[in-house]
Amino acid sequence: MKPEKRWTLKQANEEVVTKLGEQLKINPAVCKILALRGITDYESARLFFRPELAHLHDPFLMKGMKKAVDRISEGIEWHERIMVYGDYDVDGTTAVALLYSFLKNKYKGELAYYIPHRYREGYGISKQGIDYAHGNGYTLLITLDCGIKSMEMITYAQSLGIDVIVCDHHLPDEHIPPAFAILNPKQKDCKYPYKELSGCGIGFKLAQALAIHWKQPLETVYQYLDLVATSIAADIVPIDGENRILASFGIKRINESPCLAISTLKELGGVTRSLSISDLVFVIGPRVNAAGRMDDARKAVEFFIETDPEKIPALAAALHSDNDDRKEVDKTTTEEALAIIDGDVQLQQKKSTVLYMPHWHKGVVGIVASRLIDHYYRPTIMLTNANGKATGSARSVSGFNVYEAIHECRDLLENYGGHFYAAGMTMAENKVHEFIARFEQIVAATITPEQQIPEIEIDADIPLTYVKPAFFNLLKQLEPFGPANMKPVFITRDLYDYQGSSKTVKDQHLRIVAHQKNGAVIEGIGFGIADKYEAVRNGPFDMVYNIEENEYNGNTRIQVRVIDIKKSS
Repeated sequence: MKPEKRWTLKQANEEVVTKLGEQLKINPAVCKILALRGITDYESARLFFRPELAHLHDPFLMKGMKKAVDRISEGIEWHERIMVYGDYDVDGTTAVALLYSFLKNKYKGELAYYIPHRYREGYGISKQGIDYAHGNGYTLLITLDCGIKSMEMITYAQSLGIDVIVCDHHLPDEHIPPAFAILNPKQKDCKYPYKELSGCGIGFKLAQALAIHWKQPLETVYQYLDLVATSIAADIVPIDGENRILASFGIKRINESPCLAISTLKELGGVTRSLSISDLVFVIGPRVNAAGRMDDARKAVEFFIETDPEKIPALAAALHSDNDDRKEVDKTTTEEALAIIDGDVQLQQKKSTVLYMPHWHKGVVGIVASRLIDHYYRPTIMLTNANGKATGSARSVSGFNVYEAIHECRDLLENYGGHFYAAGMTMAENKVHEFIARFEQIVAATITPEQQIPEIEIDADIPLTYVKPAFFNLLKQLEPFGPANMKPVFITRDLYDYQGSSKTVKDQHLRIVAHQKNGAVIEGIGFGIADKYEAVRNGPFDMVYNIEENEYNGNTRIQVRVIDIKKSS
């Protein structure tokens, strides 16, 4: 049974909410949502509701940009061999596709791209990649979504006469590699105003700077905004500031004139309506990621840069097949991992989950770790065997820094990296049992009681009378939704089952028809919450939900997506 969730109603500055109501003349619940997202007055609301490409920052504000642009221009002028090198996930492959395609339109000389193999070479710049570049005469290497931590490999590349330009968005260490130029807004002394670009976003800024330097129309760069939006969605970066502009116009391009690759994946995913950020996360992203998880991520770049409609179906089918394989492996691994925990009382009582099975597929352990948290809400690590080493992925719960906990075990590890909520590590097989014990000890000593209970953050308490098309249309203007601007979550209290109409569906889901005593009625669906049926049947109950549009047989109506239900207090 899934853990009970705690509900937290977020508090906004009442003065700001009142001021926004007076200036914008809109529903007070929407004013509260805006205040919670840092919107404080008419002008900031205007910029939020009406993003413009003209508001993108000058790319030359980024430290190292002029140096990078001059070096690339010089490389083109001298007909050097140039290689674009990127990570094997969605962010890396979209970034490589963007910059490679942009440069290809300008440069007819030797231009190549390289994606390291996830299992043979691992994350970051690989020795194999540099040796390939050197052996084939490439003297300029541009890295995307990786490189900021590749001190040793960049030193090696420079010793072979290869200049490296690093484009990365990961947090730099104290000492940065000796690259020719580094583009990373998070590096020290970088005055760039926005720090949360995706790796592809930084590739976009480099292309934007090159277009300005070469006096090209900016549309030559804007045509790739569909790739930028895909990277923003898949890499789960904040959708605020400059990312909000990039995502807004990227989604617009995806729905009006997408590249051949994305329109083909949309069709394969069976989506007939306009795509949203959520669709990029759940429909497009997994099919692109599956290439690197199950086989070779070069396929994803090849797919994104292909412009021949005759060739694209076969490339799409290969990605789709990889994703089907990934789903099957994901399902069986999750079932196996849950069976291990369910069959071990001691494991169930721990503050962390660390499981090791040598046969598990390295490409899905991170996904499965996330799924286990849905059942056992605690920091989770899934380990498997790769190249004779125990290697795996960690995922965390709200508020708990799993990277720091792993850092405390560093003497047992050969390699590790990551951030607050997700990390990866490698160790000798004979260290696994000691690592499991140490990690549990650290988590047990540092995790708080609140961090052990899943939390639903609620934006506003509203009556059911608000849930109408006009209110929903106002909420739609808050899109695109994502981190830092999540889809609004509402609570309505003291609801009743409407004439006994609510029911369970397939013993898992809850079809709900609810009403308040003022007469307002709403229909909705709650996935995986059939266990809440008794609370509904024996109302009154409180309901937490999103508001959405449901299209069926050409008819559109407003309904709710139920997140959780509790008996009214």
